[in-house]
Amino acid sequence: MTEALVQHTLGAYLKALFDTDKATALRIVQEALDNHMTPESVIFDVVVPGMEQMIGGMISDNQITLSQHFLASQIAEEVTDRLLPLFSSAPAIQGTVVIGTSFGDFHGLGKKIVTGCLRARMFQIIDLGINVAPERFIEAALETGAEVIGISSMMVHTATGDRGPKKVRQLLREQGLEQKIRLIVGGAPYRFHENLYREVGANAWADTAASAPAVVAALVKEVRQ
Repeated sequence: MTEALVQHTLGAYLKALFDTDKATALRIVQEALDNHMTPESVIFDVVVPGMEQMIGGMISDNQITLSQHFLASQIAEEVTDRLLPLFSSAPAIQGTVVIGTSFGDFHGLGKKIVTGCLRARMFQIIDLGINVAPERFIEAALETGAEVIGISSMMVHTATGDRGPKKVRQLLREQGLEQKIRLIVGGAPYRFHENLYREVGANAWADTAASAPAVVAALVKEVRQ
């Protein structure tokens, strides 16, 4: 495998993402494997950089659309799930995250994009979907040994309501779980109020999907120490 092959593959893959051409993107991944790129290299040298550049809006001067964001995360999930069993050695799972949208919130796109970013960075994800009751977040975290609960909210009232992150924090406190499970939040309301994540009881928040893996990794490290 040569650096030229990696760069050619990454460039072609980025173009497919920018064109929202899933079939071509997946064909490029298969061609890379056929040309003897390892599954590890395909994920870490092509899929992850492609996703990060797309989500970071670094491909062109044009604004990246939500459909492009979604495609990048969708392919990242699909390729990661397919290639993980082919790794020469089992990849180390960075941590386990339970994720979902706040109770009363039915906006799942942002969560889907974050999930793709986390999976590509080797986090185990338990996606509870949309409109998740606070009790369910706790139950799922205990069932799976998750170190982090992630809650997405696209509306102010679902971010700050009594059945949102505040209730999850209350349950963590009541059950003595605050040292074992960290809480991260994300979504539009938090971008307009820098301290809102603290007000709803979260340990941290992620401004973008691309930044979420680093924030989650830091929270996992806290728990494991």
